[in-house]
Amino acid sequence: MTDSLLIHRPDDWHLHLRDGAMLRAVLPETARHFGRAIIMPNLVPPVVTSADAGAYRDRILAALPEGAEFDPLMTLYLTEGTDPADVAAAHASGLVKAVKLYPAGATTNSDSGVRDIDKVRPVLEVMAEIGLPLCTHGEVTDPEIDIFDREAVFIDRVMDPLRRAVPELRVVMEHITTSDAVEYVSSASAGLAATITTHHLVINRNHLLVGGIRPHYYCLPVAKRETHRLALRRAATSGDPRFFLGTDSAPHPDHAKETGCGCAGCFTATNTMSILAHVFEEDGALERLEGFTSLNGPNFYRLPVNPGTLHLEKQAEPMSYPAKIACDDGDVTVFDPGFPLHWRVI
Repeated sequence: MTDSLLIHRPDDWHLHLRDGAMLRAVLPETARHFGRAIIMPNLVPPVVTSADAGAYRDRILAALPEGAEFDPLMTLYLTEGTDPADVAAAHASGLVKAVKLYPAGATTNSDSGVRDIDKVRPVLEVMAEIGLPLCTHGEVTDPEIDIFDREAVFIDRVMDPLRRAVPELRVVMEHITTSDAVEYVSSASAGLAATITTHHLVINRNHLLVGGIRPHYYCLPVAKRETHRLALRRAATSGDPRFFLGTDSAPHPDHAKETGCGCAGCFTATNTMSILAHVFEEDGALERLEGFTSLNGPNFYRLPVNPGTLHLEKQAEPMSYPAKIACDDGDVTVFDPGFPLHWRVI
């Protein structure tokens, strides 16, 4: 039985770092293990222009612990007023690696998002020409659509028509949660990929709701039925290069989670690699962990694989991770997978 694993240093292809005190508190948790991350732009106000992205990147680099090697890969928040020329210039400069589509109102700080996809068609067509990926939060926001069905409806109403209209556009369906999304990505011939989070490989909607509401398991897209979780596990551990890690690690202070209208997001940056090693070992796929965390993402984004390595070792005693990360804005609870973690990064 394998008890030691050496892989290329992983990347996180979907990460929330926030800003200010929260950025300073949570960035070290990611930089400890990950070489790069696609940084989400849904700040307040959002990262809309290349100037916004450059300023945010500077703040991230200033918050890095001394000696840390971490490259933040910046994104732009797509709005109905986004300038195609600014997007093209940001890409040409090397600053921006993707543009993020938030349907307006779909998740945290998404009020500036897109209401009419046709209004951003000129931006998408320029992105297709220059090879800049579109990252999508794949949910419709119509109030009549059940929250558990919003991803599947998004595929039918938005994603498939969009890809037919702009066939050269390269798209990442982020944090997929359903077998519908797995099947859709698996059936694509080219230009489509998906990220899968750590927590959606571990929890289903029972973990969130049975025995009492557990706010630190509440995220968007919300966790689905067990059949969907198992489909995500099969996709992640399959070795299919169209699927790769995007943690969607999303810090909120406990007082904003543990309230009458709690924020959506699971904070997994601290223990993701230990959880993933457990999941892949449990599914008999440890040899495919490197592809999911370190190889498939760079391949899709047309970037080199990280030159460094990460060494994981299985130990007899469970790992002891902190329950919370201290922050001046309020402590952040670390995601609890609900089982002991024996794999540690050494």
